[in-house]
Amino acid sequence: MSESLKLLAITAHPDDETLGFGGVLARYAAEGVESFVVVATRGERGWQGPADENPGLEALGKIREAEMLAAGKALGLSEVTFLDYIDGELDEADTLEITARLSKEIRRIRPQVVVTFPLDGAYGHPDHVAISQFALGAIVHASSPRPQRGGLPPHQVQKFYYSAWDRDDMDQYEAIFGDLIFEVDGAERASVAWEPWVLTTEIDTADYWETVEAAVACHQSQLQTIPGILELGSPIKRTLWSVYKFVRVFSLVNGGRKLETDLFTGLR
Repeated sequence: MSESLKLLAITAHPDDETLGFGGVLARYAAEGVESFVVVATRGERGWQGPADENPGLEALGKIREAEMLAAGKALGLSEVTFLDYIDGELDEADTLEITARLSKEIRRIRPQVVVTFPLDGAYGHPDHVAISQFALGAIVHASSPRPQRGGLPPHQVQKFYYSAWDRDDMDQYEAIFGDLIFEVDGAERASVAWEPWVLTTEIDTADYWETVEAAVACHQSQLQTIPGILELGSPIKRTLWSVYKFVRVFSLVNGGRKLETDLFTGLR
């Protein structure tokens, strides 16, 4: 019997799975692909309300964990796994430790395809930048024949992708929500558009935009970061969540310049 298809998204915070990959996760789950998310933190520092009402790291972490589990159910995920790192401190995590922990999850889940943020973290968020690097290291680590604690056998991921926005995507998003700017170490970081010729993969998720909408609604504590998103007209939401683009970092089963329309091209 052939091995079942599995997709793994490696993310930094609750809501990354929905805002970054929601339509893709929903589509593949609906098609029978086992879809998983491993998230490094519980988003404990993502309080959006008045400072004097902040429930604190532990309490907010529990709130956001529940929100993500609800979103995962809406998206049809097979499993959500938390690694228990602290929001805002991911880039300070012990590299060997987190790489080994992610590697263990890859060996346990055994996905053919892994997706994560690009090396710039999409808009410079240090946690996103860090998880991108850790995910790549973990893929290499998971394929090593070197024994690992727990006795899990090596696993070779067949395809690895970064999410990507081109200029049209970015203009569309910023026209609705404004500039996406993140201040780090006293300097402003912002999204950088990918050139269209760099993009390798475009996934049609038009049939799943309402599923993404339902998952976004699960993240109630974060809706102030994207005010009005659920009040947008259906045509706009459909446009936002109908296409996802990626850069294929590597593939062991296909290549070339032809634009993929399926993350599992070469595996089906």
